[in-house]
Order: sequence, then C-alpha cells, then structure tokens
Amino acid sequence: MDRVGPVTLRRQRHRFGVLCRTICSQQVAKKAAATVYDCFLAHFEPRRVPDPDRLLQLSTETLRACGLTGAKAKYLHALAEAFSDGELGRLTFSHLADQEIIDAVVQVPGLGIWSAEMFLIFSVGRADVFSVGDLALRNGVQRVLGREMTHADVEDVARRWSPYRSIASLYLWKIAHWQK
Repeated sequence: MDRVGPVTLRRQRHRFGVLCRTICSQQVAKKAAATVYDCFLAHFEPRRVPDPDRLLQLSTETLRACGLTGAKAKYLHALAEAFSDGELGRLTFSHLADQEIIDAVVQVPGLGIWSAEMFLIFSVGRADVFSVGDLALRNGVQRVLGREMTHADVEDVARRWSPYRSIASLYLWKIAHWQK
C-alpha cells in the first residue's frame, strides 16, 4: 500500500452509460475500446451521454460503423430495452443487495458476472466486491503472496480483506500491472 499510494473508489453514477461502455470495451485493447466508445458517444451529442431511447433508434449498421461487432450492437440494444422498458430502468440499485444487482445485470445478453461485479464497484460504489474471475486481480494476489494460486485460494485470501475488498482490488490491479 505504501508503494502504490492512496487509491480512491470513484463512482460513475450514470448507470446506463457505465454498462454501455462495458459492452463496447469487452475483448478489445484499451486504446481500441476508447476509440470505439468515443465514436459511439458521438451519436449522443451534444451531451455525449448515452440514452436508452436514443440508442434504440440507432441501427445495427450505425453501431457497426463505430467499430462494434454485430453481437455487441445486439447487446447494446438489449441493454437499452432493459433500461427503457425493462427491469433495469425500474431498479434503485442503492437499495439492493449485491447479488440482486448481479442477478439483474446478467439477464442482459453480453453482460456476465465479471461485468456485474465491475458495475457494483465502479457504478454502484460497493466497497466489498472482489471478482475472483478477474485475471489481473488473481495475478496481483499471486504477486503479493509470491506463489501460484487456484481460484479457490484467491477467494479464500480475499475474504480476509472484507469489508473492503473493492479497495483491495484497486491496489491489486495496480500491483498486477507493475513491470517485473
């Protein structure tokens, strides 16, 4: 912690926009994801804030022109429907338990457990979330402890950091990306 310095858990309150960005950024390099998302946001001028109803008006071809795959375009439309007419738009996330939020988010095609856990940390601002499936977190834990570990081992170690596992995650992501 001394080497990393202070970390801050910053919430991004625009829930729909956070999940749009999650879909746009999946399985692509960070720089490519930023380019694709910037093109995507251009369709929401002048505020550049995604809106479910506006997104539903965008065709698959328009979204593909931003660099999105056809599958991601379908996922974004499904997300917009979930916020516009579906369950996600009616939820008050701050009043729900973590598992209730995960269960709701994973109902949207293209959003899985990892996406839901990142949503809990970075949008809802939950302080006690640890994503065992996150490779960088696993690498960070292994680096700190100096040994290879199974998912179960990592999960067991992470329990020690409760109720601040999200904060521990912020440190571990930094540690995982240090040059050897």
